Amino acid sequence: MYRYDNHDQSLVDERVAQFRDQMRRYLEGSLSEEEFLPLRLQNGLYVQRYAPMLRIAIPYGMLASYQLRKLGEIAARYDRGYGHFTTRTNLQLNWPKMEDVPDILADLASVQMHAIQTSGNDIRNTTTDQFSGIAADEQVDPRPWCELIRQWSTFHPEFAYLPRKFKIAVTGAEEDRAAIQVHDVGLHLWRDEAGEVRVRVLAGGGLGRTPMIGSVIHEDLPWQHLLTYLEALVRVYNQFGRRDNKFKARIKILVKALGADEFRRRVEEEWSHLKDGSQTLNDEAIDAVAAHFVEPPRREVSQSAIEHYEQLRADNRAFARFVTNNVTDHKVPGYKAVTLSLKRHDHSPGDVTSDDMSAVADLADEFGYGELRVTHEQNLVLTDVPVDQMEALWQRLEELGMANPTVGTLADLICCPGGDYCSLANAKSIPVAQEIQQRFEDLDFLYDLGPLELNISGCMNACGHHHVGHIGILGVDKKGEEYYQISLGGSQGNESSLGKILGPSFYREDVTNVIDKLLKVYVGERQADETFLDTYRRIGLKPFKEHVYA
Repeated sequence: MYRYDNHDQSLVDERVAQFRDQMRRYLEGSLSEEEFLPLRLQNGLYVQRYAPMLRIAIPYGMLASYQLRKLGEIAARYDRGYGHFTTRTNLQLNWPKMEDVPDILADLASVQMHAIQTSGNDIRNTTTDQFSGIAADEQVDPRPWCELIRQWSTFHPEFAYLPRKFKIAVTGAEEDRAAIQVHDVGLHLWRDEAGEVRVRVLAGGGLGRTPMIGSVIHEDLPWQHLLTYLEALVRVYNQFGRRDNKFKARIKILVKALGADEFRRRVEEEWSHLKDGSQTLNDEAIDAVAAHFVEPPRREVSQSAIEHYEQLRADNRAFARFVTNNVTDHKVPGYKAVTLSLKRHDHSPGDVTSDDMSAVADLADEFGYGELRVTHEQNLVLTDVPVDQMEALWQRLEELGMANPTVGTLADLICCPGGDYCSLANAKSIPVAQEIQQRFEDLDFLYDLGPLELNISGCMNACGHHHVGHIGILGVDKKGEEYYQISLGGSQGNESSLGKILGPSFYREDVTNVIDKLLKVYVGERQADETFLDTYRRIGLKPFKEHVYA
């Protein structure tokens, strides 16, 4: 993974010192709330419902074991002993003291981490496929390209005050696991017949108050022009994006208003001034970044070990369930990627304790070459586990409570912090998630349902990605009371779609029963091996609506 050079480290250290002085002046009263607001946001510091919240950047979801260990130490020392992994693969601390934040940032800098541009109207943390570099269907490893985008976008003077926040996702695989169609900009890296890297550029996607699927702006951009084209695209948004109404300020509104063709024309016109300029990439630039993403020193796994692993799956039902749901194929024979579930009844989805962070860091050293990934489904991944160590890893995860064999099922739901923490939320998300998990915890039932994505957001900002859940739940406010709106048919991936609202919203105590009714329609109507999404797309919304509101 990428390691800071002297320039990177100096920049982050100087940023910590700068913010320490800004915090001192704010606490002394020489900086007003209004003056301090943009300064704290540029460093990932929010003021939430009950306490400050610090959002820590995890660029493109990659963590070293020592970084995760440090995050656990920080959560224990400065917070309440846990952190929350978000759908943008960042980590949030929900209870830090304002005066401690400079010390937290200094501790982060000691392990090459920061909170820069995790909030504010700027280019946020770039995300990608959690299996990048190891996926069997990958054409191009997106990690070096994500790092180039990170370096280009961090502290970009022209884009420090965009009309609104700006999010970029990148994939290089045949199957889109980065949800590029619902980002401000989505990038699909692919190879042409000559083996050259090309980029499919999408713009104008996003969720929130006005969800939209992105439009293709460039089908086959040569890789050399990635940064200059992004520069042109963001310039057009910066110039023409709405600043008079924050609810209409995202790039998706601009693309919709202009139309994809006109937006493309303006980007191409702006690009004509930048193309072949100083930010045009060359082989030397790519090689320098790619050198940070080297293959780990994997040992060869014998055929007999692979056969023993398969026999263990056949003989041990519990182990087989874990492998089927939580283990993903690897490009290297004898290795697998393992997803560690952070969805437990006694924790909020995505939460992990300081002790567990330390324990998982140890597992990454022992079983995964010291590397982890954070997924936008709010789980963790060990990327390089030899199959002859899989049973030992499984047993350790069982002890930690992270071996839940439910990844990709209804129990693996996505959930924002909601009204328990967020000052923007209309309703609580976490209790609803926990009630659903408790109601539908029978493994045989979950497996019979098959792949099913349920996403919960506490407000229209859609941090829980409810629009692209097969079942989406949105907390809404009605005259001071919490209600929940249900949508069906959303999806992420190659065939992304936005969910359709089922009908009038429900009281919180009714939500779990509504989910039960929806599942009964699915079970009664599905054909052969249909998934929930398959059945919904075949029969439509009407049968579900009729049963729920009967």
